[in-house]
Amino acid sequence: MKVNGFLKDVTGASRVTKARRTLIQNGNPANIYRDPIREVALEVHPEPMQVRCTQVKDASTTAKTFRFEAAGGKLPPFQAGQYVSFELKIGNTVTTRPFSISSAPFEARQKDHPFFEVTVRRGREDGFVSNYFYDSVHEGDAFTVSLPFGQFFYEPLRDGRHILALAGGSGITPFVSMAKEIRHGTLDADLTILAGNVSSSDIILKDELDQLAGGRVKVVHVISGEEDWQGEKGFLTSDLIRKYMREDSSFFVCGPQVMYQFVRGELEKLNIAPKRIRMEVFGAPRDITKADGYPLKEAQTFRLHVMRGIHEDVIEASSAESLAVAMERAGIKNKTRCRSGACGYCRCKLVSGEVFVPSDGDGRRWADKKFGYVHACSAYPLSDCTIKIIIEAD
Repeated sequence: MKVNGFLKDVTGASRVTKARRTLIQNGNPANIYRDPIREVALEVHPEPMQVRCTQVKDASTTAKTFRFEAAGGKLPPFQAGQYVSFELKIGNTVTTRPFSISSAPFEARQKDHPFFEVTVRRGREDGFVSNYFYDSVHEGDAFTVSLPFGQFFYEPLRDGRHILALAGGSGITPFVSMAKEIRHGTLDADLTILAGNVSSSDIILKDELDQLAGGRVKVVHVISGEEDWQGEKGFLTSDLIRKYMREDSSFFVCGPQVMYQFVRGELEKLNIAPKRIRMEVFGAPRDITKADGYPLKEAQTFRLHVMRGIHEDVIEASSAESLAVAMERAGIKNKTRCRSGACGYCRCKLVSGEVFVPSDGDGRRWADKKFGYVHACSAYPLSDCTIKIIIEAD
C-alpha cells in the first residue's frame, strides 16, 4: 500500500466528497439513468401483451392453426419448442392455458407482420379450453398472452447434434417449429420426427410436414389404427426408436400423458441416460384418481380458504380438481402458466390442510417442499385447506 503522508491520507475522504459535490453541481439535471440489464430482460420476457388473431386455417380434420400478431407490432424472441400462455374468459370462468408455438422463431422476427401460430385440436367433451379455441376463436379476436415459456428447446451445449422427436397427435406442434427453423438455417441440428397417429387421414399439419421433409429434416409417420398402412405401424416402441436413433441423439418427447408413460418405459429398455431425454410438460392429469399414490377412493368436496393480502375467500374445492381450477371456478385470479406444476408461477403457501401432488407434476424446489409451498395447478385437496397466494394476478 502506498502511503502519501499522514495529513494527505486522513483528509482523502473530504477531497472525494468535494469532488463528488462538484460533479453533481455540473451534472445534467435530467434523469438519464438507464438499466441495460433490465431492458434486455423486458425484451426477452415482456409483461403480458395484447395480440389479435389474423388468420385461422385447417391443420387437419380435427385441428386448426391460429395466427396472432402483436397489437404493438413487435413480438419477443423465443426458441423453437417454447410455448405461449393465453389468458381466457370463457363464460364466468377466467383461466389460462399454454399452447406450444407451431410457427418458427424467425417468423416472429420478420420485418413485415411478425407473427406466431398455435395449432389446436378439438378434443373430447371435457376439452374445455381446446374446444372453445377450436369452435369460438375467429379472425379479429383479441387476447392477452404471455410468452415465451418452457425449456423444451434444443440447446447445443446440452443436447446431441441429432434430435429424435417422439410425437403423439397434437404433440407434433413444437417439432414443426423446430423443422421450420432448421430449414431456414437458424437452428443447427439434424431432426428426425417419429409422428405417431391413429389414422393417416387425421395427421395434424401433414402438408407442412411433407414440405419440410428433406435435407436435415426427416419425417416418419407411424400409424397405429390402419393395418393396410404402407409405412411404419403401431406405437413408438423401443425397436422403432432404435431403428432411427443415432449415437449423438437427444430424445424429445411431446404428446398425451398416456404416451409419456409408454415412451418412458421404451427408452428405459434402450438404457438411454436421463440427461439425453427431454419431456415437454403435458398439462394436468385427466383423472387424478388414477395417479400413483392417490389416496381417496371417491371425489369429495372441501372448504378452501384463499388468502390474498388482507383478503380472504372461502370457496368449495373438489378433490378431483386442482386448487388452481377451484379458484378459477370461483372467479379468483391466480397466476398460472404451464398448468403442469413445472414453471412455479402459481406457487402458493399451504398454511394448513393436506394436498396430493402427483409425482409427474411436482416441479417444486427442495426448499418449497420443506417449508410447505405448492404449485396450485398440480395440488389437489385432501382436506379443508388454507393457502396464501404469493403473487397476486393483475
